[in-house]
Amino acid sequence: MINEHYQIGEVAEMVGLSLRTIRYYEEIELVSPSGRTEGGFRLYTDSDVSRLRLVKALKPVGLSLETMGELVAAVDEFSTGKAVDDSASERVAGVLEVAYDGCDDMEERLRRARAALAEVAALVGEGER
Repeated sequence: MINEHYQIGEVAEMVGLSLRTIRYYEEIELVSPSGRTEGGFRLYTDSDVSRLRLVKALKPVGLSLETMGELVAAVDEFSTGKAVDDSASERVAGVLEVAYDGCDDMEERLRRARAALAEVAALVGEGER
């Protein structure tokens, strides 16, 4: 850590994303570093790391990067106290609904996969896990 900031390699390790992915997220303006060193190295704060963790956690749900960007922007508005009207709440509610639907879909696919594995285990005489 340098002056309460993390460099991109530290962030990648903390969050479990590749450097390339983090740079891509910056390129599409999904998550940006809070600053740079005099030498041009990216510097990330704890808030930046939290945004990256949120994006990583929600990626499997199937949200588009555009929708994730809307969510990150709305969360930023709330965390900084800038959410002064209902539009931020409405955006978050819409994204949450889509995300919960994606989670429900993932849970159903996992349930079907486990059922299929149980059938295979029963067929070959293996116990269920």
